[in-house]
Amino acid sequence: MIHYSTFPEVDIPEVPLTSHVLARAGEFGSKPALIDGPTGRVITYAELQDAVARLAGGLIAIGFGQGDVLALMAPNLPEYAVVFHGVAMSGGTITTINPTYTEHEVRHQLNDARASILVTVPTFLETAQRAAQGTTVERIYVIGDAGGVPGVSALFGEALRDHAPVQLDDVVVLPYSSGTTGLSKGVMLTHRNLVANIVQVLEPAGLTENDTIIAVLPFFHIYGMQVLMNTGLTAGATIITMPRFDLEQFLQLHQDYGITRSFVAPPIVVALAKHPIVDNYDLSKLEQIFSGAAPLSAELATECGQRLGCEVVQGYGMTELSPVSHLTPPGRYKPGSVGVLVPNAELMIVDPVSGEPLGIDADGEVWVRGPMVMKGYLNNPEATAATIDSDGWLHTGDIGHVDADGHLYIVDRLKELIKYKGFQVPPAELEAILLTHPAVADAAVVGLPDEEAGEIPAGYVVLKAGHLVSEDEFREFVASRVAHYKQLRRVEIIDAIPKSASGKILRRVLRERAVAG
Repeated sequence: MIHYSTFPEVDIPEVPLTSHVLARAGEFGSKPALIDGPTGRVITYAELQDAVARLAGGLIAIGFGQGDVLALMAPNLPEYAVVFHGVAMSGGTITTINPTYTEHEVRHQLNDARASILVTVPTFLETAQRAAQGTTVERIYVIGDAGGVPGVSALFGEALRDHAPVQLDDVVVLPYSSGTTGLSKGVMLTHRNLVANIVQVLEPAGLTENDTIIAVLPFFHIYGMQVLMNTGLTAGATIITMPRFDLEQFLQLHQDYGITRSFVAPPIVVALAKHPIVDNYDLSKLEQIFSGAAPLSAELATECGQRLGCEVVQGYGMTELSPVSHLTPPGRYKPGSVGVLVPNAELMIVDPVSGEPLGIDADGEVWVRGPMVMKGYLNNPEATAATIDSDGWLHTGDIGHVDADGHLYIVDRLKELIKYKGFQVPPAELEAILLTHPAVADAAVVGLPDEEAGEIPAGYVVLKAGHLVSEDEFREFVASRVAHYKQLRRVEIIDAIPKSASGKILRRVLRERAVAG
């Protein structure tokens, strides 16, 4: 049974990404497009359009264009949109890097994406410089002032009048998504993919130029990149950026700017529902909190909504879907639902054992098809074939069901990925690190439920005979090698890792053991 959207079909413009996102920039002119929350620094729509065109022109002048990759490693700043769309307008590809990555993680992405230019901020310059050594990176620039390193403004040239020629199926952005087999994979998203998903989301979400959006979710992550930055700019909204989450500042910015839409991940919903300081701020302009990137319980959504007097709703998607396949339009909230299918998309719920399509209210694997489905994984045709079948269905690895009104409910995950505060943590990567420790005979990593984070990575270690190592030492060993969100939040030393007859780790057994106490 194929499920279709309850929304009418929409027309998807046959235009490059930046031409679509900034199509109304001239109309909005002096209206603030992006405001840096901590400093109040403003980039208007007219200034954004001009800066993007000048960066695109400068990039083309130095020979950067179609087939070239620029890596952007920065927190949320107004200039993020300038760099992002300057690259897109030049015809090149941008790969967005988590600025909290370790040198090893950054180097992997630079090498895999074959980036020739790296743009970062002074805070992360040292890591960026070390990571770039021995890679394809030829030039490094900073947003801001870092002494002897040129600022990104040095790349500006004569403004490009029109978007550089591209094919709509050219890859415009390469975000990285963690798989279950270790290091993250580049997700090839095209101009057509991103424009399609902006159109699919904009009207159902009800975003307009009258909205003011808080952007604390990182722009390097597909959720922040597409839903907040690109869809927000397409709508003509004003976007307030935050380089990192601080609850008091988050609340103060809501009050100061009259935030109408707050796009968050579940840990922020926990804080809004439970922290006493929330009552000290005026959030009366807030119409909707939209939670994504990880599961949110119906109880927590209700608690938060009642406290703040607004809707708290969910959406669903993944990097490989550009990213939204389901969202909850204003006024159509159902407790526990991640919303309804976006326009121009199809959904099947499939029995993971038999492969047979299932009907209403039956749990199975969620398959999605539509114009927002990625082109594939970079340099990885095997992983692409395992994710997208010959009929174009993307197999999400999530288990869920659809009710009679078309609302999707996610109940479990086939995939092993741990979702810590919305970030993907591949257990295999952490297990591989643990196994390099000289005292470890065997290891497993699982995700355990956590109210604040959604899930936390937990490690289980079997010691070699004659070795005595504390659990804290193992946590520190892993922490020195991975980004903060991948760090093990707990470690337990056990006698044996439970495995199936074929040698597969029985993560379910470890989870049940932990929950049982």
